[in-house]
Parts: sequence; structure tokens; C-alpha cells
Amino acid sequence: MKSLLNKITCLFLMFTVVQCAANAFENVFEPYTPKPNEQVYKKNVYKINAINPTTANNWTASMYPGLRGANQLIVYTPEYASPSTGTNEFGGEAIVEGDIVTSLSGADSLIPSNGIVISAHGRAKSWLNNNVQIGTIISIDKETMTITAYNTSRSYIFAAKEKIEEATTIMNYYQKNSFNYDPKPTKSYLSKAKHYVRKAEHNSSELQQFAALAVQNANLAMAAAIPYKASELKGVWIRPVNNTESRIIATLNNLKSTGINNIFLETYFHGRTIFPSETMKKYGFMEQNPLFKGIDPLQIWITEAHKRGMKVNIWFESFYTGNKPNVDKTILAVKPEWSNVNLRNIDSPLPIASTSEHNGYFLDPANPEVQNFLFDLLKEIITRYSPDGINIDYARYPQSISSRYSGYAQSNWGYTQYARDEFKLIYGVDPVNIEYSDTKMWNEWDKYRQDKVSEYIEGVSKICRQNRVFLTAVVFPNRQMALETKQQDWTTWSDNNFVDGFTPLFLTCDAKTIKMMIFDMLKEMSPRTKLYAGLFVTFMGGSEEDLVRQIHETRKLNLGGIILFDYAHLQEKYIKTLTTSIFSNNTVLTSHVRQNNKRK
Repeated sequence: MKSLLNKITCLFLMFTVVQCAANAFENVFEPYTPKPNEQVYKKNVYKINAINPTTANNWTASMYPGLRGANQLIVYTPEYASPSTGTNEFGGEAIVEGDIVTSLSGADSLIPSNGIVISAHGRAKSWLNNNVQIGTIISIDKETMTITAYNTSRSYIFAAKEKIEEATTIMNYYQKNSFNYDPKPTKSYLSKAKHYVRKAEHNSSELQQFAALAVQNANLAMAAAIPYKASELKGVWIRPVNNTESRIIATLNNLKSTGINNIFLETYFHGRTIFPSETMKKYGFMEQNPLFKGIDPLQIWITEAHKRGMKVNIWFESFYTGNKPNVDKTILAVKPEWSNVNLRNIDSPLPIASTSEHNGYFLDPANPEVQNFLFDLLKEIITRYSPDGINIDYARYPQSISSRYSGYAQSNWGYTQYARDEFKLIYGVDPVNIEYSDTKMWNEWDKYRQDKVSEYIEGVSKICRQNRVFLTAVVFPNRQMALETKQQDWTTWSDNNFVDGFTPLFLTCDAKTIKMMIFDMLKEMSPRTKLYAGLFVTFMGGSEEDLVRQIHETRKLNLGGIILFDYAHLQEKYIKTLTTSIFSNNTVLTSHVRQNNKRK
């Protein structure tokens, strides 16, 4: 009898939790009524394009990630077909729990079980940025398809208290899991933050000002709470624009003072090299990017970086050739037969641009001439300059849309004459004639393309191993989407020890999302392969606190380090936060979390 009662009690509690979550989720679709003594400072309304978008209710966005189109505002609820929004990095998002905004993100946010995600692009993103912050109260009218954002006295107090709690949690974590940790600076900022919250609660006429001071000090507490970690790679991706030695030296000095110890220098990009290349010349291509004519910037970067104890990794855009294919002596102007082709434009006599890749053009990974050219170029870089590492990027096909959407097969790439002939020779079928519904043959076609990219990575690996050069690869963290939409099989690269490490593109400002991405990657890769988190907060215009949160998550999971994208977006506000203690050796982190540092 007692056992039965226990079971009934458990079922009741489970039902209650589920019901509460459901009720909280529905709160956002109810009209908002301010509480007694609650002051509304700002109220703004915007049109919603779709709630839980599909190709039916938002067909104009059918070719875009997450079915969010240009200038659209989309609402995702727990009833959406995916656990996350699936959006790209060109928008902004707000996570709402109940009816209050609890965090801001950039892309592909997890949808809370007790709330929604508001996702916006273009003009809608501008509205989101100007009217929605942590603590903002949200009300959605399904009949008029409008969203109303309320910023009230409750909003400001909520935001301040949330920040204080978050900073306290981070501080407590390092107090528990590290030696020689000094919490005094953090506690000092927290004391000030709490003081201003109390003043805000008791001074309605100055509430906004005091709440803002509370948030400011809580943010400083967050930055101060994370100590320095000596063993960590601290990197930044750099597209070189400096074409004089003095400017390169000034950039390196700035990076050194920030705490950066690894530079990922874009050396071969848009189908051009920053250095005068004998390989490019041999193949009939442009010998050097005209921007750097007259100097060898690569040699200067490496020489001067080494003087400062910094390493230089060659950021190498493998199959991507930029968006100007017909300029004199560009790769596709000289070798148009090397161009990748999608099924939709199979009969085009000209190279085809990928609209989802900044209208860029790609080379054919299946073509051995293409691979041999890239191998020759890498050999030249390694033997002439002795870089510390190679960072392989764009080792993939151009992006297609997800198979969840109509037109998936038509958006696929790889239908070059070489690939078609070789595949037909092996399987007796022209891939042009393969329907996606023919699961067996479509899988063979997918595997063929994935293997071509993996063969390329294996070839790069052999070159790096022979020359004792550290090899990392830029990958997309969602394995299934990488396989399906880009034919990038990075698990195979890890399992076969082709690469030393991954530098995944974490295209989000949300710390919860990046934590999930990291866990998912660690499950799919060999423990021999190091993981360096590629953080895009600066590029996506996230807050300094977003950057702090993400670095905290990488530290908790004991990753090899972080790489920021990119130097052009590394504003002073981010540098100031990083040098508080995170990238500054005033406080040294000497131990990591004990329960999470083992890969499962």
C-alpha cells in the first residue's frame, strides 16, 4: 500500500511540474497587466511573421536556416519541430521563460520548455535590439500576430538580481574548484551591486539609474570572477589588412597586451595568397593578393610573433574561392572546370555562386587536380615559412538546406562532370538521376562526397605529419547537419587521427547553447583530438557578459582553449573585459573542475 501511495505521489508531482511548465509557456500569450506599483517605462509593438514556421505558413523563408527570412520576426515555442531554432548568425534572439526575457542570444537558441524564443533579422533585429533586454516582459497576441515588449520597474530589478546571482554562482564555482583563488575583487563588486539594488527598490524616482549601476557592478563581478588559466590556448582569427611592417608590429603588440598567444592568420583566402607564391604562379593563377604587393607579410607576421612568444597558425580556406570568379588570373577564371556545381544549375555554362555562402564560389573536392593544387600550396607554405600550425577551413561542400525542407535535393552540390563520371563508373548511376527518396543510392552519393573531403583532410594530415606541424580543422559542431548539408564528416577525421584538434564554429551568443554543442561534439570525437572553442560573440555583437559566460563554460569542460572570431570585431570593451583577469595572469587558475574533465 505504501509503495502504491509513493508511486501515486511521484506521478502527481510529475504531472504538476509538467502542468506548471505548460502554464508558464502559455503566459506569454496572455494580455499583460502591470502589477500594483509597477511602472511601465517603455512599450513597443511589432508584427510577427510566423509562430513555429513551416514551409506552409512562411514559404518565403523556405531556403533560410530555421525558416526565418530577411527582416522577419519569428516566434518559436516548445511545439516547434526542433529543440532549437536552427537559425544562422545574421540575426538576434531573445529567450523568454514564462513571459519575461531571461537571456539574449545570437543564433540557434535552445527553446525553453516553459517559454519561447523570439528570433529576428534585419529591421526586426533592430527592433529587438532597441526594445528587448533581460527583464523585458513579453505579450503575444495570436489573433493580430503582434508582439508587445514592456520595459517596467520590475524589468530593471529583475535584470540586476539575475546578474548578481549569476556572478555569485561563477565565483562560488572557482572558489570550490581551484587553488589560490582570490574572491575579494568579485565580492567587492557584488557588494556594490546589491547596495544599488536596495536603493533602486526604495527610490522609484531613480530606479532606472540605480538598477543600471547594479548591473554595471554585477558585470564587473562576472569578469573578475574568472581567473587566468596559463595552460590555455588564447587565439584570434585575423584577416590581414596591414601592408606595412610597422602596422603588423603594432597589431601584434596590441594582441600581446590583450593576452593572445596564438594567431590564426588568414593566408590563403578568396582564392589568393597574402605572400608571393610560386605555386600560384606555376598553375597560372594570380601570384599574390595585390593588397600586399611589394612585401611578404606572412614572413613578417611569423618573425615578429615569435619574437613576442606568440604562435602563428595558417588559416587556410580550402575549397572556397571568394565571390569574384572572373577577375584576371583568379582560379575559376583560369580553371572554370574546377568549379563546384549544384543540381539546380546543372546545365549552367558558368561557375555557380552559393547564395547561402555570401554568393561565394567553391572548388570541386572530388577533382584530384583541385586537391593536388591545394597540397602543393600547403607544402610551399610549410617548407618556406615553418608556421606553428595549419588551420584548415572550408574543407566541405557549399551549404545545402536541411532535408526537413522541400527542395533539399535541388540545393545539393557536387554534380561536377568529374564526380558524375566517377560515381557512374562505380555505381552505374549518374547522381543527377538519384532521387532523395531512393535512400540506399542517395546514401551512397552522400558517402562519396563525404569521402572526397575526408581524403583531402587525410592528404593534408600526411603533409603536416611529415613536417611536424600541428593541424586543426574548422568544423560545424552539429555532426548531423555537417554531414547532411555540407558533407563534412569530422568524426572520421578524429577517429583516424587525421587532425590534432578542432576549432568549431560556435555561432551563438548563448552560453547554454554552446555548452550543449560542446557536449555533443565530445561524444562524437576521439579523446585524442583536442577541442578549441571558436567563439563568435564579438563578431555577432554580443555583450561582454556573453563572452564571459562562454569562456566560463569552456573552462568548466577543460577544453584546450578558445579562439575569438575575429580581430576586426575585437572592440575595446571586449579587450577590457578579457584583461580584467580572464586573459591576465593576475590570478592563476591552477585546477579545473574535477567531475567534468573526463570525456565520456
